Amino acid sequence: MDQKLLAGVDIGGTKTHIIGRRGDTLLFDKTVVTDEWRIRQMEADAAKLAAIIADLCGGSSPAAMAVGAHGCDTDEQCRRFQALLSANLKTRVQVVNDAELMVPAAGYDDGIGVVAGTGSIAVARTAEGKMLAAGGWGWILGDEGSAAALVREAAKAIRRALDRGQEGDPLITVLMREIGTDDQTKLGILLNETRGAAAWGRYANAVFDAATAGSPLASRVIKEGGEGLAALVQLLIERGANAALVVAGGGVIAEQPMLMDAFVEAMASVSPISHVVLLREPPVIGAVALAERLVAGQTASRSRA
Repeated sequence: MDQKLLAGVDIGGTKTHIIGRRGDTLLFDKTVVTDEWRIRQMEADAAKLAAIIADLCGGSSPAAMAVGAHGCDTDEQCRRFQALLSANLKTRVQVVNDAELMVPAAGYDDGIGVVAGTGSIAVARTAEGKMLAAGGWGWILGDEGSAAALVREAAKAIRRALDRGQEGDPLITVLMREIGTDDQTKLGILLNETRGAAAWGRYANAVFDAATAGSPLASRVIKEGGEGLAALVQLLIERGANAALVVAGGGVIAEQPMLMDAFVEAMASVSPISHVVLLREPPVIGAVALAERLVAGQTASRSRA
């Protein structure tokens, strides 16, 4: 059997993970900082990513490639980036939102994908193939349950506690230590000077450390983060998404069991029939699975011709 080189790409808000396979053989596995190549101009981004892929493939192109892209939140955006990549690489390409990698990476064909990492979003497809998305609005407006949003909500909880004269919660001490100050009045100033979701997200471990240390404030922030993610799923179900399966992944929810527990608990109220799965494989595995489907579809089409 002719085994073709397939490439999968997971473009996250912080990191881009790229792997190439020929059959069961891993040919390359590379992780790069997303901001090092992506400038949010689609033509330039497509050209740069295509060059990275061609270099990894030894100057050629893969037989097929699938990409899960953070920030491709509509069918139109996905199709445009897909067309640009296909033109650059002269190969078959599929582009989906990065949350859509969760379901195939877990070994399923259909379901709702939830990402909680640097940002957060829930994505599904209708029976007709139309993309449904909820969330993904960025850390200033939303991104419930993401690393940056957990820090944002933790800082707000601290602010409210201090305004009430309540200074004993461990979250206050732990987050201030993480940020690098022992002056409560500088908490807001230092956070305001820290720009970007990735920068804020680096402090998220402080929220979980504080919860482990018995912080009621941190525990509530985490609980509300899980509820926020479940609310995104509920919106998709109300819009026609298949509620049978929900696959959650992303750096924060995969690495912090307290957030996954909060999400599962909230999902039990939102949609008791949903089977909720934590993705333990790298999401990029889902991109390779989609690339395999591209090749299989192409082979089937030729056999029918």
